Amino acid sequence: MSGHSKWSTIKRKKGAIDAKRGKVFTKIARELQVAARAGGPDTETNIRLRLVMDKAKSANMPKDNIARAIARGAGTDKSQDLEEVTYEGYGSNGVAVMVEVMTDNRNRSVAEVRHAFTKAGGNMASTGAVSWQFDRKGQILIKTDGMDEDDVFLIVVDAGAEDVEINDDDTAEITTAASELAAVRDNLTEAGIEVDEAELVLTPQTEIELSVQDAIKVMNLIENLEDLDDVQKVYSNLALNEELLTQLESA
Repeated sequence: MSGHSKWSTIKRKKGAIDAKRGKVFTKIARELQVAARAGGPDTETNIRLRLVMDKAKSANMPKDNIARAIARGAGTDKSQDLEEVTYEGYGSNGVAVMVEVMTDNRNRSVAEVRHAFTKAGGNMASTGAVSWQFDRKGQILIKTDGMDEDDVFLIVVDAGAEDVEINDDDTAEITTAASELAAVRDNLTEAGIEVDEAELVLTPQTEIELSVQDAIKVMNLIENLEDLDDVQKVYSNLALNEELLTQLESA
């Protein structure tokens, strides 16, 4: 299991999603709104919206909430118009950090993000200073339900994926080209594979290994950024090794 996959599993076990369900729903609603506004409310033609709807259903978001968010995005009401912004920065020890935001007030968002970086001993960077260190990829999490690893690998490759990593919790993390995410997801579903998550992510080209003490400081920055209302996702090139994950799991 990769470090980042294991960290996601640890967060699920800790019940972080359930504890912050209201905030999770708010973030997903924003994604639905932006996706519907960008490509319309029809999931047959709006692939991005279809993927976000799958995410909403996986989080057990109420159908009424989903419908309201889509209607708001597809409508003409601009009172809650959202824009997507990506901020770049460095945590302590030069760890690269990418922060994806959806906001109706860019000044508020940048002030909150900057404060989080400064408080953690990091700093924000200019556009392009950090992003070159990351690649946009599709990421799919599936349930393997005890399937043979070779069978999983063959199904995933046939579906058009670039890579797959089998985890020790009956899941597998699949990597695709960004442009192939929806197609691979559909191919897996047609093959009878249960898809838990499918989304576009940023993956670091290389990772930085730090001492546990220094790495925890960076993880605190990441968690503080994720707690901000306008922040949707945070990525870094911090290497998550077993010693660090053990510390985080017991925290």
